[in-house]
Amino acid sequence: MYKYSLETDHKGFYRITDKVEDAINKSGVKEGLCFIFCPHTTAGITINENADIFVDKDVTLALDKVFPRFKEFQHDEGNSDGHVKSSVIGAGETIIIENGKPVLGRWQDIYFMEFDPPRSRQFFVKIIEG
Repeated sequence: MYKYSLETDHKGFYRITDKVEDAINKSGVKEGLCFIFCPHTTAGITINENADIFVDKDVTLALDKVFPRFKEFQHDEGNSDGHVKSSVIGAGETIIIENGKPVLGRWQDIYFMEFDPPRSRQFFVKIIEG
């Protein structure tokens, strides 16, 4: 298992495809599965478009519109919207490894999503051969 750290300073996407590729390369696995896991309750992992910077902004805007910071939330830290967004996006992704590379579409990248910045964050990559 491989552990990576990142510092976040804004809501939205942080591209982590290169770190996932690094873990695959270090593992030496040519065929198998790759699991990416986020151990935080106000962040998540997703796969989305890498060509247009407005996709990040649009997804973040949509999540903020659908799940705003309601004044009725009772969580003491005031970041309940981040917890809801994390539950909706999810804590992880599974990716096929083929020929030592993650199988992604032409316009896809893997992203860490931050919902409660700024934070010191981590994520884990587990490679299974097979």
